[in-house]
Amino acid sequence: MTDAITADVAIIGAGPVGLFAVFECGMLKLTTVVVDALAEAGGQCTALYPEKPIYDIPAHPAIEAGELIAQLERQIAPFNPHMLLGRRVEHLSGGPGDFTLRTDKGETIRAKAVVLAAGAGAFGPNRPPLDGLPGFEASGGVQYYVRRREDLRGKRVVIAGGGDSAVDWALALRGIAASISVVHRRAKFRAAPESAAQLDAAAARDEVEMVIPYQLHALHGAAGQLASVEVADLEGATRHLPADVLLPFFGLSMDLGPITGWGLALERHHVAVTPATCETSAPGVFAVGDVATYPGKLKLILQGFSEAAMAAHAIHPIVHPGTALHFEYSTSKGVPGG
Repeated sequence: MTDAITADVAIIGAGPVGLFAVFECGMLKLTTVVVDALAEAGGQCTALYPEKPIYDIPAHPAIEAGELIAQLERQIAPFNPHMLLGRRVEHLSGGPGDFTLRTDKGETIRAKAVVLAAGAGAFGPNRPPLDGLPGFEASGGVQYYVRRREDLRGKRVVIAGGGDSAVDWALALRGIAASISVVHRRAKFRAAPESAAQLDAAAARDEVEMVIPYQLHALHGAAGQLASVEVADLEGATRHLPADVLLPFFGLSMDLGPITGWGLALERHHVAVTPATCETSAPGVFAVGDVATYPGKLKLILQGFSEAAMAAHAIHPIVHPGTALHFEYSTSKGVPGG
């Protein structure tokens, strides 16, 4: 039997918010162990869209998702977190000051507090109900994530959806794709207003074709190679859009996996928390980022960063009971090696 891995705080999830939780804990001299099911840190930012520009990170007018993760990894390096990647936490027991976690690889972790930063949990795309879809997926004619924009250079791209991903990729692929058509069932998008305004401006310059109000209807091609996307309007009239690649952005399906069996209060596949501390219904277990929910919650990375800070400060008295926390700003305190 191998010795247990010990840390003050066990963080489940190595996406951007989980990584920042390492930093916030480190600034309070709390040691951390981080567990993530993916083989590399970064969560969706690394696995799904490393080249996607993110526009709402303070002090960065735009930063690619992969670069954001690289910067966060550099930020937490002085705190030497114990990283357990390619593992899933299967079991959680105990209480504040004495938790035991076990992974699917057989490791045992002992921690005084737990932070869930699991994002969307195990995620996968919501697939459109189209005949012949698997064949086009296998050939790359239908893709749900863009890892390298260069892979779409010179391609005729059809984007379907009305959220941030659809709008952001329509903007990001200008000058790379041979053509970009955006299919949405209504004129109003659910994206950030500034991004939606940029898309309208791009359409006015003929950089993007807006196919509204239409929905996906069928895929056409031979031997799995996509040739066109058939769309239909609300009256059933159809048209064909020449296409080499369809990018359907209809969100991710969410599966919290073993977390659902840990006795936490859940609301629509999210973990309910107390806003002031981000503590769940289980004392000593906290949730931050997309997995957490409370009244007024915004699904923004920057709000997840704030939640990570609040959780770290709420955890300090669990790890160091009876010890006053003399909080200092990072500008005066610095970081290890700084």
